[in-house]
Amino acid sequence: MRKTISVVTPCYNEEESIRECHDAIKRVMDTELPGYAREHIFCDNASTDRTVEILRSIAAADPSVKVIVNSRNFGILRNNYNGVLAASGDAVVLFMPVDLQDPPELIPQFVKLWEAGSEIVYGIRAQREESFLMRNTRRLYYTMLSRLSYVDYPPNVGDFQLVDRKVLDSMKRIDDAQPFMRMMPFECGFRAVGVPYTWRARKHGVSRNRFLQMIDQGLNGLISFSNAPIRMALWGGVAISGLAFLYTLGVILAWMLGFVHSVAGIPTVIVAVFFFGGLQLLFLGLIGEYIIAIFNQVRRRPLVFERERINFGLQQPSPGAEEGHMDPSPDR
Repeated sequence: MRKTISVVTPCYNEEESIRECHDAIKRVMDTELPGYAREHIFCDNASTDRTVEILRSIAAADPSVKVIVNSRNFGILRNNYNGVLAASGDAVVLFMPVDLQDPPELIPQFVKLWEAGSEIVYGIRAQREESFLMRNTRRLYYTMLSRLSYVDYPPNVGDFQLVDRKVLDSMKRIDDAQPFMRMMPFECGFRAVGVPYTWRARKHGVSRNRFLQMIDQGLNGLISFSNAPIRMALWGGVAISGLAFLYTLGVILAWMLGFVHSVAGIPTVIVAVFFFGGLQLLFLGLIGEYIIAIFNQVRRRPLVFERERINFGLQQPSPGAEEGHMDPSPDR
């Protein structure tokens, strides 16, 4: 029996890129991996253009294509992970962008390394075809995330990863309301190997992942996989409190010796009030991020609500649907 390679592609208003993405994956699989069955899952985040219409046409002509249509836009992270949960392959490419910024030509190499014994094969974005500012901002973030996380997470690694079925089954046991998928395989462990590549510029349109959304996703990664922010706030507060105490002793001593008068200290007091007030708001905001994460977790809402599924046949929802991982809506 042939092994199946699942490829998951999230999309939102990508009518210009859908066919090109499907054709590229099909061509790579048919020519370089003819001994494997293909499962290509498109998970649509309630597109408002012709994306769903095009996906219906593709799925009607190609039974290897499966489509999940959400009832509304749930964000790229939840949408992508919901598609991954629906994958049935022996190995799964967790994220194949519809704009092909991550090259599908690497999938055969990923599969070869997987067959050689690596249970996680991840792409390393060694080069990026984007602006100097964005390239270095991303590099700085991933380096910081790698160093602060309690997970052994290589820097410059995104969601473009191929994982073995046992890794995916382990990921499903992580009950996370806001899944930061790119780090979940590394939290599970298993044997891993990286493949460097060039992250390409988009061919069509602009990214739907806006700057504020990227900030939100970045905070989600830090909050979910690192205790460092809250620990830094703790030790920062201890250090500043200690310095403030020493400063107070110095001012009292200088006043007792007659070096300063009480009026002369007013500007210092004003500056200190604003400084410590801002610092307290910063720490409260940091604590608030953890509280929001806890709040989202205890509500136990589904990742997404699905409008319909196409070409899934009688396949049951992935394990975890009953616990709120995904909406167990019937196939259509």
